[in-house]
Amino acid sequence: NAFGSDSASEQAAVRRVAEAAGARFAVSDHWRKGGAGARELAEAVVEACTERGAFRFLSPLEEPLGRRIETLAREIYGADGVSYTEEARARLSALEADPATAALPVCMAKTQYSLSHDPARVGRPRGWTLPIRDMLSYCGAGWIVPVAGDIKLMPGTTSDPNFRRIAVDPVTGVVTGIS
Repeated sequence: NAFGSDSASEQAAVRRVAEAAGARFAVSDHWRKGGAGARELAEAVVEACTERGAFRFLSPLEEPLGRRIETLAREIYGADGVSYTEEARARLSALEADPATAALPVCMAKTQYSLSHDPARVGRPRGWTLPIRDMLSYCGAGWIVPVAGDIKLMPGTTSDPNFRRIAVDPVTGVVTGIS
């Protein structure tokens, strides 16, 4: 993401480091230029999608869900382990027992500011346990989402959201469709 304050030399340095590590590089300036500012990034994504990759999950999906969450916490986030609230533990047991959800991949919901659940713990924290307070299943999307720490989740919308029934009369300013 390019910002107006970025210099050409800063962007060039990021490009060199990214490409030296084998990553693609594209500038996205969408916040300033709209869709046109994201064209370079979009083209790079399309190009990357045409290549064959060697993607693999961190843990085999056949492993128990709790073990996969533990592996994610230890191997990626650097936690010593995982703790569960009573409610989350009960949901985990139910998800592991259900063939429709037992092998779904995991997508952790936690703060984006830290590898831990705590936004104040920067860098790669050591000596901590990842607290799971809830377990959500998004079967349509194909994910199990453990919720770590105090994070607000984005609300979802149905296929027919209520905003479609709300209107404002441009002459009178009267709002309808809200009860």
